[in-house]
Amino acid sequence: MARGFLRLLLAIATVASPASAASASGAAGVVIDPRFFIAGGTCAAISHGITTPIDVVKTRMQSNPEKYKSLLPATALIIKEEGAQALTKGLVPTLVGYGIEGALKFGIYEVSKPMAVLAFQKLNNKLNRSGGTGPLPFLLASIMAGAVASLVLVPMESTRIRMVTDASFEGIGLLRGLGKLVEEAGLVQTLTVGLGAMLAKQVPYTFGKQVSFDVVAKFLYGILNNPSQSTANLAETISKSFSPEFIKWTVSVLSAMIASVMACLMSQPGDVILTETYKGGEGDDTKKRGLAEVSSSIFARNSEDGVALALTGFFTGLQARFVHVGMIITSQLVIYDLVKQLLGLPATGSH
Repeated sequence: MARGFLRLLLAIATVASPASAASASGAAGVVIDPRFFIAGGTCAAISHGITTPIDVVKTRMQSNPEKYKSLLPATALIIKEEGAQALTKGLVPTLVGYGIEGALKFGIYEVSKPMAVLAFQKLNNKLNRSGGTGPLPFLLASIMAGAVASLVLVPMESTRIRMVTDASFEGIGLLRGLGKLVEEAGLVQTLTVGLGAMLAKQVPYTFGKQVSFDVVAKFLYGILNNPSQSTANLAETISKSFSPEFIKWTVSVLSAMIASVMACLMSQPGDVILTETYKGGEGDDTKKRGLAEVSSSIFARNSEDGVALALTGFFTGLQARFVHVGMIITSQLVIYDLVKQLLGLPATGSH
């Protein structure tokens, strides 16, 4: 299986060579390299797929916090009542949805970055400003990537959450689940319901993940490749003690771990809103509510106890999500860097 996958990547690398990518350049001269899309789709499908059991528990905790109070007891209760197979609910829409989403998110982010940097450089020149562009181009690229990916994820995530939380979706597959949603709400609503909630999650999630990974990796490589007087000895010791491959692996893992914390904290409120929007039940009225109404209902649950406690409702399931998102992003970004290098691209932050 692993050998077959590596052969596939090598074959794709031949097709998606820099020469092939250059032929796909747009009118503005921006190279649309398909290898970024391939690496993004691969890492997203794998990382989200292997963490499906944790996502099931997290989703149950958010949709029914009275019954599922914390990570380990909730996991034990699900297995006791429904069997271990219940922890794999929603696996297919997760693989398909996040595979496509990852390809678009990473691909669009990587393609948009040089475009955004160039635009800000031209703006600085017009305004006679000196210095670099700062993190703003990365922010803009991440917003674009997160917004486009959200459009793909809406129907997939809606199906997955209903599979996990709604008994009427028990045992049905992805296509039947999507068909059932279309029967209930119509095609347009199935493709767009909860888009505001998805954007509330995906835009800060993409920014926290992609930009943090880029910035931290560049910072670590900067210490190693262009050390200051205070870090010169450390950089020299590391370079002599470890192989370049090990250094790249270590930078990827450390950068990914930091990015996972940033992405989890920044997107947690949006994740709670998303689950509340899609969870179904109670006459399925939740799917008709907008972002503001869903947010108000979450805030109102504990509003009698004060604003601070009311706001904690947006961080329900944070413990499970730290584990879930931490595993997803760390594995995803490390796999992304590995696949990129297998396809002939440089490691993130090394250039």
